Amino acid sequence: MLRISLLIVLTLFPVASTAQGFGGPVRVVDGDTLDVGAVRVRLHGIDAPELGQICTNPDGATWDCGTWVADQVRARIATREARCETVDTDRYGRTVTTCRVAGQDVGRMLVTDGLALAYRKYSMAYDLDEKSAVVAGRGLHGHLMARPEDHRRAVREERAQQNAAPNADCPIKGNVNSKGRRIYHMPGQADYARTVIRPATGERWFCDEAAARAAGWRRAKR
Repeated sequence: MLRISLLIVLTLFPVASTAQGFGGPVRVVDGDTLDVGAVRVRLHGIDAPELGQICTNPDGATWDCGTWVADQVRARIATREARCETVDTDRYGRTVTTCRVAGQDVGRMLVTDGLALAYRKYSMAYDLDEKSAVVAGRGLHGHLMARPEDHRRAVREERAQQNAAPNADCPIKGNVNSKGRRIYHMPGQADYARTVIRPATGERWFCDEAAARAAGWRRAKR
């Protein structure tokens, strides 16, 4: 009777699952991505500029603020021990976490110091921290910067334009690989979408397979 009653209680009121925790020394990948021990993590609720993202000073001078932020994060927490709690897994397979170093929430530290923005699309946890950083003009907030998600969207759109056939009747991509081999990709093949044609390196578009083969290209295997 006791076992049945316990089963009913557990069914009606299941025990809440606890977040999965782990820890280890930190290696900084970029402003919001870390390796904690052997785990690649994306910090939850924040968004930092991408490596190579350009910011502009009030005087008009431009600089790589994404790399600068990564260097700042590296100076603060690289090699230190972090303790993280898993929140989710993103589409790139990274573990999305909140992490603490010496008891301090890393995400809150970065947003408060103006090194990252609150990623309100996923969390409002750091909303007020960003607002205080904006008012104080800390870190990135003293400069002109596109929000990282807008920067990523612009990069994707630019790549898509570069990857589009200049002539719709000539969609075959003649690629030159790292070994100098000439390989052409047909629409629908596995690597077609991610193959970018760079004419400066001898790559080109073809209108039909016969022309590609006559020019010395061979068809991709998949």
